[in-house]
Amino acid sequence: MTPAPSHDHHDHGHPHSHAHGHDHAGDHRRGKLGWAFALTTLTMLAEAVGGWWSGSLALLADAGHMLVDALALLLALVGAWMAVRPADARRSYGYGRIEVLVGFVNALSQFVLVGWIVVEAIMRLRHPAPILSGVMLVVAVAGLLVNMLVLRALHGHAHDDVNMAGARLHVLGDLLGSLAAVGAAVAIRWLGWLWADPVLSLLVSVLLLGSAWQLLRRSAHILLEGVPEGLDTAAVEAALRDADGAICDIHHLHVWQLASGSRMATVHAALHDPADSGRALKAIHAMLRERFGIRHVTVQIDAGECLDHHQDGCSGHGPH
Repeated sequence: MTPAPSHDHHDHGHPHSHAHGHDHAGDHRRGKLGWAFALTTLTMLAEAVGGWWSGSLALLADAGHMLVDALALLLALVGAWMAVRPADARRSYGYGRIEVLVGFVNALSQFVLVGWIVVEAIMRLRHPAPILSGVMLVVAVAGLLVNMLVLRALHGHAHDDVNMAGARLHVLGDLLGSLAAVGAAVAIRWLGWLWADPVLSLLVSVLLLGSAWQLLRRSAHILLEGVPEGLDTAAVEAALRDADGAICDIHHLHVWQLASGSRMATVHAALHDPADSGRALKAIHAMLRERFGIRHVTVQIDAGECLDHHQDGCSGHGPH
């Protein structure tokens, strides 16, 4: 039997029905990121001046952190802008994956920053230096308030949005750094503990490492086209086999994520009767869209032998 050409690549309005909503969401994200970038840059300049004036490592570390974060927010802003660019002849999927690349770079930059803070803190522990705790406290409190404001503005991003997650990670690091600077300033001013400045800087570094690793792992997983978090391919296959009585087998299932929340899938389906291909395609699309949130789907109907692995359509079951 000659396999019927049943390759299906439409997803019932995917490129068009969500365009306006995606543009609106993109504008909202870019607005948040632009505002966060401006506030972070101003606070970074204030903390750099205050840290140099007071001699505080915690403030200088936080200012250095905020310098990296300002650049990270700028990259995130560019990534969010590029992500909504339409597909072209050379990039048929568009530019959405730039968001993931930005998140990956942001995570790596955190490791570099943590290394710098650790080295500086160790040097300060070995050779304590006088600190103007009053100036340090005022600047640290101001930085803390601004960081709380920025973090609140970036709150509410989608779980899969690694670009916004990267931006929030940097701002969270800023907030922790400012909190440590406030604590160090209080300890130095009223207790005379000069060691509190580098020790609290080290504590912030440890806290940042965990968040940076999580972001690095998530963005690398997407770049490696891993299965989206929370999805079980075996469960997806089982659900598709039960999606319609015309389907006798599902195989060659691949599920991955192009960018933030953009789940995609390709799958082969073997039918009892190739004449039921239209009904089976609708059932597969509906199941993937409604139950698993997968909107961009490519389905190949194997009428007889599966050409990829020389498998007869209904003779084998289970994943291949």
